[in-house]
Amino acid sequence: MIRGIFFFIALSAAFPFSASGQSKVIFPISASSKTLGYSPLWIALKQGFFAQQGLDVQLVLVRGADTSIQALISGSTYLGAGAADVPILAIERGMDLVIIGGVINGLTHAIMGGKKYRTYEDLRGTVLGSQSLTSGITFALRRVLKAKGLQYPKDYQILSVGGTPDAFAALAAGQIAAAPLALPLNFAAEELGFHTIGWYREVLPNYQLTTLTVRRSWAVKNRPLLVHFMMAMALANRWLYGNKEAAVNFLVKEMKLKPDHARKGWEYYTENRVWHPDADVNIEGIKTVASIYAEEGQIKEPHPEKYLDQSYLREALEKLGSAQK
Repeated sequence: MIRGIFFFIALSAAFPFSASGQSKVIFPISASSKTLGYSPLWIALKQGFFAQQGLDVQLVLVRGADTSIQALISGSTYLGAGAADVPILAIERGMDLVIIGGVINGLTHAIMGGKKYRTYEDLRGTVLGSQSLTSGITFALRRVLKAKGLQYPKDYQILSVGGTPDAFAALAAGQIAAAPLALPLNFAAEELGFHTIGWYREVLPNYQLTTLTVRRSWAVKNRPLLVHFMMAMALANRWLYGNKEAAVNFLVKEMKLKPDHARKGWEYYTENRVWHPDADVNIEGIKTVASIYAEEGQIKEPHPEKYLDQSYLREALEKLGSAQK
């Protein structure tokens, strides 16, 4: 996969960038998942917003944010879409990265309990499932449970079971008492008789789940290219907000969702601004992620300003505004 991406980059070097020209610049990017939350990327691709900006985006699915960052650092991709905590930690360790936009700007996880578990107190003394012991989503789970009176590891244990689909499978098999499930799998769990114990957002209303990350030095050298990428992302997110029925149909077909799940998911994401209308980040959400990692001893002191560069998006929005006048 990495060799293939290098091939795309080699090809792109042959074409000068021009949003209005015939040739399009090949632009390899990675996404950690093809799920409801990542829909803006596929909308920008399939609805032609990237093409309108002169970009031939090669969207590669790369499982695991760590792998995505490795591809980014090596130059195999121009941009990575994945969990916010990974680039934050990488930047703290001196890596040449910066966050330029948001994908999923909030937590959509519900803590779903097995059929015997209805309340937070019911989880005392049980084993819960989560992505991994040190992932951002697990640290967030621990903070939620702490707010509800449950201390880790005294009151419960955590079993590493993988992402939301794996956690759902473990819950359905009775291997764990409860697990955080992101939309829309929480709807599927409810339909099978599992119980919604609570929502992450009740304790953590601001949390940047996934971001758009680039190499800072590459971004400086390729600013016009990146500005046009962010123009396409802003247009994709605006289309999502402004075309409910078409967006729901897209989610059904492209993300393979049930129509009811797609509709509920769209409503949740737009009503709670989990997708930013212009593909921006949630600044308070970035602060929350950094503060959690500081509490867990992963970083010394959070400095949200050093993780971000919103100037590419600001320039993109200025260009879109000028074009619409």
